[in-house]
Amino acid sequence: MRGGTVFFKPATQTTIGEIVALTGSVPRADAPLDRVITGVAPLERATSSDLAFISQAKYAKLLKSSRAGACLATEALEHLVPGQITVLRALDPFYAFVLVARQLFPDALRPMSVFETTGTAASAVVHPTALIAAGVTIDPGAVIGPRARIDTGTIIGANAVIGPDVEIGRNCSIGPGVTIVCSLIGDEVIVHAGCRLGQDGFRFHSSPRGHLKVPQLGRVIIEDNVEIGAGTTIDRGGSADTIIGRGSKLDNLVQIGHHVSVGRNCVIVAQCGLAGSVVLGDHVVLGGQVGVADHLEIGGGATVAAKSGVTSNIPPGGKWFGYPARQAREYFRSLAALRRLAKATKPD
Repeated sequence: MRGGTVFFKPATQTTIGEIVALTGSVPRADAPLDRVITGVAPLERATSSDLAFISQAKYAKLLKSSRAGACLATEALEHLVPGQITVLRALDPFYAFVLVARQLFPDALRPMSVFETTGTAASAVVHPTALIAAGVTIDPGAVIGPRARIDTGTIIGANAVIGPDVEIGRNCSIGPGVTIVCSLIGDEVIVHAGCRLGQDGFRFHSSPRGHLKVPQLGRVIIEDNVEIGAGTTIDRGGSADTIIGRGSKLDNLVQIGHHVSVGRNCVIVAQCGLAGSVVLGDHVVLGGQVGVADHLEIGGGATVAAKSGVTSNIPPGGKWFGYPARQAREYFRSLAALRRLAKATKPD
């Protein structure tokens, strides 16, 4: 195994002075603003050409042995940074660190062509009625169906399948093995490997004669700047549409049922499941493995903790815990009461 293999190489280099301009950080008076920075790394792995950061005192011991070329630090911690490391005071060191990392390694932000293709690979299959704009990349094995429309700057990964009449906007990244049917995709959308978008929802009319499949005639609509993690599935609507609002971020292995409406700038963490016709307001956060029963509404700004089960509507704001999900104060009161009860009934 080649232990020195690096999968992401810097697209550019920067200087400490340029980092100061980009992040708004404040250098010490004697900072070498012309020092070149080519990478980012944690304190314990950083070299003299790397930028590191520290935002919590518990990591201060790592500063003693760090060889970082520069370190972003809060005002409270900057005095702990050794003199050989150029310290840059920042209100939010990690945020500033991310800004620099994004500039140095833009290819790490979205799936790129795994074959380093330019244009359409010879083994891709594009229907003659599909409309492919200039500047689109289509990797080997991809299939583009009739009347599909793909706008400029978009990358279609290897073995991806884009169904008939699907529309994909500008500067999107569709990862390897993705299947998209019955969907309209906005601009700057990232769909990671293995996702399934637009398949029919799970709806049957059950009777003693069996389970009669209900036709799912709606669409999936993904608005601009949405990111969808690997292996996630989003079912199309039944008679209406399934909608993922602008700026929302879905983690890996999320299940979105038919006719769900997710608001803007929501965060849905891995292994969540949203049953049919759920409505999420803007800025909702669902922790890992949250389950939401069908036809429920979660109000804007609400946060639901990991492994919670939502069985009734949740109003806007606040933090919710447990199964069934309850407001934080009620949840922790019930836990305390349960502990007292267990202690009172403990056998001698």
